[in-house]
Amino acid sequence: MKIRFTKMHGLGNDFVVIDAINQSIELSAAQARYLADRRFGVGCDQILIVERAQQAGVDFRYRIFNGDGSEVEQCGNGARCFVRFVLDKQLSDKHEISVETKSGLISPRLEASGEVTVNMGVPVFEPARVPFISDSAALVQALEVDGQNYDITAVSMGNPHAVQVVADVDQAPVASHGPLIEHHPRFPARVNAGFMQVLDAHNIRLRVFERGAGETLACGTGACAAVVAGISRGLLQSPVRVQTRGGELSIAWQAGNHPVLMTGPAVSVFEGEIDLPV
Repeated sequence: MKIRFTKMHGLGNDFVVIDAINQSIELSAAQARYLADRRFGVGCDQILIVERAQQAGVDFRYRIFNGDGSEVEQCGNGARCFVRFVLDKQLSDKHEISVETKSGLISPRLEASGEVTVNMGVPVFEPARVPFISDSAALVQALEVDGQNYDITAVSMGNPHAVQVVADVDQAPVASHGPLIEHHPRFPARVNAGFMQVLDAHNIRLRVFERGAGETLACGTGACAAVVAGISRGLLQSPVRVQTRGGELSIAWQAGNHPVLMTGPAVSVFEGEIDLPV
């Protein structure tokens, strides 16, 4: 099965983006893994599928598959690439579009600067909705990992995140503890593990071990989750510049029942065609 695709990235968090409006495609988990493989396929952190909306008054539907073939609810860097893709491909002439995801509607907007702002929705702290197994609604909770207790904040940005504050992200045990947090039994849907270093009230450094993808150069929802956790804990003030290994994002949020706004770049790298195994 031959498909056309575009390779894109948001701060090095890279994607294979597929137009499923003008070509018929239904990816299996095995095909998604093949596409994401950096030796035998195209290579990417996630695969983004652009589909027709299923709801009236909405522009598109957006599906996301991790490199391990699992379908997930949300991807912030991918959302920015999504709006750039539909404009570049003339699938829409709107600079702000409404998009269905597994976790609800988002509204990416192309700015005059060329960057993209995404309304990522209202963060969720309620443990059952993250989901996070806990008998407490405390903002900061202890999570035992490899015999040690870490203070984490569990928050959903349409997908689950566990954010911890570290003294130095370069020395943080991302590779060793990231997988243990991702698969921790208190996160029944697995979780994205965020390691945040606070530089000052408006600047942080961040590394994220992503669920189903491993550590990526940037994670949009992870940046939103980290800023939301930091503001809620009194460590940060909006807006916040988030320094990732792939570049910078700007995150704005008013505490309470307000949406998180994420602004950053989206870049097309190349286009191609690949013959997928059936």
